[in-house]
Amino acid sequence: MTEPVCRVVIVGGGFAGLNAAKVLGNVQGVEVTLLDSRNYHLFQPLLYQVAMAGLNPSDIASPIRSMLARYRNVRVLLDEVVTIDLPRRQVVTRDDPLPYDYLILACGTQHAYFGRDEWEPHAPGLKTLEQATEIRRRVLTAFEEAEKCTDDPERRRQLLTFVVVGGGPTGVELAGAIAEMSRFTLAHDFRSIDPRMSQVILVEGGARILGAFAEPLADNASRSLARLGVQVWTSCLVTSVDANGIEACEKSVPAATVIWAAGVEASPLGRGLGVPLDPQGRVHVERTLNIRGYPEVFVVGDQAHCLDEEGNPYPGLAPVALQQGRSAARNILRDLAGRPRREFSYLDKGMMAAIGRSKAVGQFRKMRFTGFIAWLAWLLVHIYYLTGFANRLMVVLQWGWSYLTFKRGARLITQPDWRLYKRGRSGDGR
Repeated sequence: MTEPVCRVVIVGGGFAGLNAAKVLGNVQGVEVTLLDSRNYHLFQPLLYQVAMAGLNPSDIASPIRSMLARYRNVRVLLDEVVTIDLPRRQVVTRDDPLPYDYLILACGTQHAYFGRDEWEPHAPGLKTLEQATEIRRRVLTAFEEAEKCTDDPERRRQLLTFVVVGGGPTGVELAGAIAEMSRFTLAHDFRSIDPRMSQVILVEGGARILGAFAEPLADNASRSLARLGVQVWTSCLVTSVDANGIEACEKSVPAATVIWAAGVEASPLGRGLGVPLDPQGRVHVERTLNIRGYPEVFVVGDQAHCLDEEGNPYPGLAPVALQQGRSAARNILRDLAGRPRREFSYLDKGMMAAIGRSKAVGQFRKMRFTGFIAWLAWLLVHIYYLTGFANRLMVVLQWGWSYLTFKRGARLITQPDWRLYKRGRSGDGR
C-alpha cells in the first residue's frame, strides 16, 4: 500500500522560503514544490554593494536549483503566482494550478512610494538585481556625463548631485558608499572634473536616521556620514521627484540621480487572500505563523505581520525571515507527527549598518559597538550568511582588494535594453 504524500508548496526563494525547503528536504512522505519568478536566491543585504560597483551580481546570487539539488523530494519551478485559492487549496500560476496540503507564502516586500508611483522611474528602489545594476548605471553615467559637460556649470553640478531618500540601513549604506566612491575610488580617474566635489544628500522624514537603532548609534552614523561629506537632512519630507531632481524641505534640489530607500510594502499577492492585512500589506498571522482560520497556510518573512511576546511586530530582517521559514516547516512536521505546534520565538541576532570603509554601527540587545570593530563584525556576519563557498571566497577577495586599494572592480555601465548592443553600436569602434 502506497504511503500518502503530503504536498507542500512554498512561494518565494528568499531567506524564508529557502530555509523552509531545507527543513522539509528529504523527509519521507513529504513532496515539496518551491515556486519563484527568478531562478536564483538573492542575498539582499549586500545588494547595495552591487549598486555601488563593489561586487558583481553573481557574488550575491546563487541558483536555487543548485542550492536544493541534494534534496530529492524538492522540486523547483520557475513560474509566477497569479493568485491563491484558499478554499480549493490551490496556487494559481501562469501555467497550471498547483494543489497543496500545506502552503508557505514567503514573497517578501517591494518598495512603496506612498501613493506616488510616478516617482519610481526617476527614483528606483533597491530590491532586485535589475534595480541594483540600473542604479550603478545611473551613478557611473552621471560622472561620465559630467566629464563631458565643460560649458554648463549648472548642469555639471546637477550631474554630480546624488540624493538618497530614506535614512534606514539601506539609505545610510548607499549614501556612504556613493560618498566614498566619489572621494576615493574615482578621485583620480577623470580630467575635467573632480569627483570629490560631488554632493551627496541623505533625506530622512523622521527626526533622525536609523530610527530602529539606539540614538547614540544614529548620532555616530550621522557624524561618520558627515566626515565623508554626506549632507544629512532629517525631519524633511520629499514632496516631488522628477527627472530634474527633488523638492524637499521647501527646497528644490537639482539632481541627476535619485535613489529611493524610504519605504516598503508587502508583496501584492497578500491582498488577494481576503484576510486581514496591516498598513504595509503584511498578512496578520498567529504566533504559530499560520493565517487564522487557515491552519494549513503559513505566511513568513517580510510578508508576515507576527507579534512578539510584547505585542510588537517583528522587524523585516533577514534573520527573522530565515528563522520563520524554519519554524513554519517544523510546525508542518509536528502536524505530521501528531505533535502540537510551537509558537515562533525569535533569537535576536542584532542589527548593523555599514558606513563606508572601516565604519559601521551595530547593536545586539544591550550591546552597542561602532567603528572598525562594528565594521569587522558586519563583514563577518554577511560573509557567514552568504550562500556557497565560492561566493564567500569571491566576496572576501574583492573586499580585501577594495580595502587595500580603494578600487572597485565592477564599475561597468550596462544598458537596460540589450538591443542597444547590435552590431555597430557595441562601443568597440566598429
